[in-house]
Formats: sequence, C-alpha cells, structure tokens
Amino acid sequence: MVRDAAGRARALSRPAYLLKVLRGPNARQQKRLCLERAVIGSGEGAHFQLTDPTVSAMHCELLVDETGIRVRDLGAKNGVLVDGRRSRETWLQPVDELTVGGSVIRFQVLDEAEEEVLDAETSMGRLWGRSIRMRQLFADLRRAARSDANLLLLGETGTGKELAAEAVVAESARARMPLVILDCAGLQSSLAESALFGHEKGAFTGAVASQPGIFERARDGTVFLDEVGELPLDLQPKLLGALERRSIQRLGGRAPIALQARVIAATRRDLAVDVNRGVFRADLYYRLSGLEIRLPPLRDHAEDIPELIARCLKELPGSPRLTPDVLHRLGGGDYPGNVRQLLHAVEGAALGLESAPAPSRQATIDLTLPFRIQKDRFVASFERDYLMTLMEATQGKISEAARTSGISRVHLYQLLRKAGLE
Repeated sequence: MVRDAAGRARALSRPAYLLKVLRGPNARQQKRLCLERAVIGSGEGAHFQLTDPTVSAMHCELLVDETGIRVRDLGAKNGVLVDGRRSRETWLQPVDELTVGGSVIRFQVLDEAEEEVLDAETSMGRLWGRSIRMRQLFADLRRAARSDANLLLLGETGTGKELAAEAVVAESARARMPLVILDCAGLQSSLAESALFGHEKGAFTGAVASQPGIFERARDGTVFLDEVGELPLDLQPKLLGALERRSIQRLGGRAPIALQARVIAATRRDLAVDVNRGVFRADLYYRLSGLEIRLPPLRDHAEDIPELIARCLKELPGSPRLTPDVLHRLGGGDYPGNVRQLLHAVEGAALGLESAPAPSRQATIDLTLPFRIQKDRFVASFERDYLMTLMEATQGKISEAARTSGISRVHLYQLLRKAGLE
C-alpha cells in the first residue's frame, strides 16, 4: 500500500503473477497478469484462454486481495484441482499447480507489482464511503464514466448497483441525455421483447397503439438493464443480436432503428457460473462486460457503517437522535442485505420500531467452503470488529489503544491498515 505525506492510503500495490501451461493442448503457453480478478477458461472473454475442449468457457477465477491470491471454481464441468486436490475455493501458495480439465497450469507470484491509485474523494453521486474498498470502487466507476463501452455491474442485493449506474452516467458525456431503466426481473415473458424493442400497432393481441422500447426512449443516452441475469433465455440471443448490429427492430416493424444508447447492465447473480450452467449465454456475457465492476458487500467495508448511520440520520426529517445502545446494536449488526438493509434498519430505529436494531453479528458455517478460507474470514471479521470497538473506546488515541489492548504500536498500526481503519 502506498501512502501520501499525511499517511493516508493513496494507492494499492497488487502483485503480478505468471500462468504457464505445463501439460495439455496449450503446453508452454504463458501469460503475466496483474489483475484483481482473472478468469481461466476456453471462452473468448477469459483472461487466460485455453483451447482444451475439456475446459469450461469460464472455468475458474483468480482473486487478489490484501491477504493473498485465491482460486475459485466457477461451476466448471470437471472442477479445479490445486496441487492434486479438488477445491471449490482455496488460497494459493506463491508457487502452486492448478489442474483445469486436461490442462495443468503452474501459478507463480512474481517479484514485481503494480499500483492501483485510489480515488481521492469519499463519495460519488449517492454512493459514499471513506474505506479503501469504496475509494477503489469510485476510481473504477470514474474510469468507466470516461469510457463509452458497455458496463456490467456485479454485486449482492443492496450494494447500490443502480446508484453506481446513476453516478457513472452523471459523470459521463451522456449526463444530459435520458437514462432509461428496465427491471429484467420484473418482466412478463410475453411482454419482454416489446419492452426492449417496442412494437407497432397490431403486432400482437392488445397492441392497440405503436410503442417505443427502452432503446428508442433512451435515444443517445443510457439504457440500464437491472438484474440482467433474470433475462429469459429465449430473449438473450435477440438482445445479443441488437448489441452486435447496433440496431433494433420493433415487433411488427420492418425498418431497422439505429441503437445509439450506451448499455449498463447489473445483476446480483454470478453470471460466470450461470454461463457454465447454460442459463446465460456466454457471448451475451462477453458483449455486456466490455467493462466489469464488482460492488463490495457491506461486510468488506464495515468500517464505513458508523458514518453511514450518521449520514442516514442527518437526512431523515428532523435529524432524529438514537440512544448509544441502539447505535451500538446497529453498528455491530449483520446485514446480508448490505447498505440497503442498514439504511432501512436506521430508519426503523428512528421510528422506534422494535425490529429496527440489527441482530448481533454471528459466525455462520458454510460447509461448501474450505475450512481455511472460512477461518481466515472469521478472524478478519473479529479483528475488524475488535479494532473498531477499541478505537471508538479510546477516541482514536493510538498510545491508549496500544496500552488497553496489549498490542505494540507498530503492530496496531499494521492491523489498522490491514482492516482499512485509518
């Protein structure tokens, strides 16, 4: 991590790594990568693409964070072996061996790294956060705003995908043009094609008048396809065709209409897994993900919770105050619904609803994940919670916090930086 003169994180340092095929149809093929997420597969969108017919389109992914690099199976038909052992998700050693289909790949961390500059701001549109994870997101979103490529936003429910789309549009060259939103999850299958492309009068029973679709209504602006992962399978090739041709045609119409709008799509689904399951087209995924940004779940930037609560209360009518006990319960709760659930909990608490304070954080066991990964996650969660409570109790005074906790000042600084609590 790179810091400025005031000690504030300015950039993340990401390790580079080398992938080399040892055995298989692509033997001796190698590639240096330095990405937060890299896909290994046979599909055209894979960062390390193999021609091995036993390898799935998006076989597995490598994920890099401050704790190391891990590999995750994306639901491939024959799984992933790490050093000869089958694994759904596991941390990699500095030198390790991956088996994907009939190919064996050597993974090796290189003695070099690249810097990713963090955003200097703590907000973008209606998104907010001082944490390193959110400032990393803002930097990614601002880069996307400067581009005109299709953008795919991935993230759990409640992470703010629609707010991210709005923020990108607001800072783009299309800011003064229409933003038209379509909720793909709420589409009736019989009306889905008309919603996308429009229809002419008499095109089907009930079509009493001509109606433009979202692409026409957006004109030179932006189309936001929310929950695109829910798009019916039979409609996916039609959307793909429109994006490839850059033109649409109304139902019952004959004249093509130029597609001028930029497309931003979002989903809570894991589309890479859906591609391997055959419920989402690989070619449509590649077409939508010219740029791909993942929004972090709240648990990955829990240090933002206290100020998110404060900002929510300030925006409520009358700027209500909550008791320290309620604030403590809200600040230490589990929020599987992410920021949206947190804000609803704060609003409920302000209204005096008994169910408003979030439940205490509890460790949940997921037997589909390896022991080591869950242990690391629980330890990281405990450390972050402990440090937040410690720094709040000592009012941010490092010397007092070190004495209270029995942790040396140097080690305490290291733990705070690791947790993003600067």
